[in-house]
Amino acid sequence: MNHFKRTFLWSSVLVWSLSGCSGLATGILADALSSGTGGSLSRDDDPELVRDAAPFGLKTEESVLASQPNHVGLLTSLASGFTQYAYAFVVQDADALDFGGKSVDAKVTRTRARKLLLRARDYGLRGLEVRSPGITQKLKAMKDLKAALTDLNKDDVPLVYWTAASWALAISNGKDDLSLVAELPAPEALMNRARELDETWGQGAVLEFFVSFEAAKPGGTMANAKKFLDRSVELSKGTHLGVQVSWAEGPLVDAQKREEFEAVLKKVIAADVNLAPDDRLANVIAQRRAKLLLAHADDLFN
Repeated sequence: MNHFKRTFLWSSVLVWSLSGCSGLATGILADALSSGTGGSLSRDDDPELVRDAAPFGLKTEESVLASQPNHVGLLTSLASGFTQYAYAFVVQDADALDFGGKSVDAKVTRTRARKLLLRARDYGLRGLEVRSPGITQKLKAMKDLKAALTDLNKDDVPLVYWTAASWALAISNGKDDLSLVAELPAPEALMNRARELDETWGQGAVLEFFVSFEAAKPGGTMANAKKFLDRSVELSKGTHLGVQVSWAEGPLVDAQKREEFEAVLKKVIAADVNLAPDDRLANVIAQRRAKLLLAHADDLFN
């Protein structure tokens, strides 16, 4: 997970008063909520604190969205927020339960994660629909996906990225739903479009997606995945620990390279998260995942 930048400065009084806001006031509020002004939780080093705070902020944004249903900034923020919350906390819980042999609890938790990720995707699609009417139908039709995305431009990259990320993660956590799995070409096309428009966005966040995806897809190669890894590390100047974890649990596990897998994850765990304050929270969460994977290496390697 990268760029967990959420602002939650709004008191319960604000939520209670939303129904009385004028259209202008609610529009200003929507702009403020989606702009990230006033601070960020991305620099926090306490995931539990963020986990407890995040749902209130997300529900606040949903309340404002009811009065500003076509606010692209707010739709982008919700797509981003629900994706990051679901992956950072709910998916991690499901994986830990799976590793712990609690398959029934893991399935329930993974179902919740999938629902949250689909909520994020739907907010993203709503935003894309504002930018390019008819795009949702074109994406779900799975025909000529590249042509369906030609109207999108560089300003749309954040929205495209979070829509694609949430969609792909929902599929990953819903492999028993064949109709959902069949939609995989859509998030792939979206992420490819984001890469065409601005591969540097989010200090290489777009490329980080392809580190795991390239090695796992039919016809993909570890060599190409390594190229995406190297370029993303270059763009982030090595400050994003999450991409190293993705490299370890994706291509390195697929290739059964245990020694390299362990070396990469130990390096992630030993990294000083304070060297990149803006990525502190994401890196703390990456370190937690690295520890989980290392603890269960025997389950991942033959």
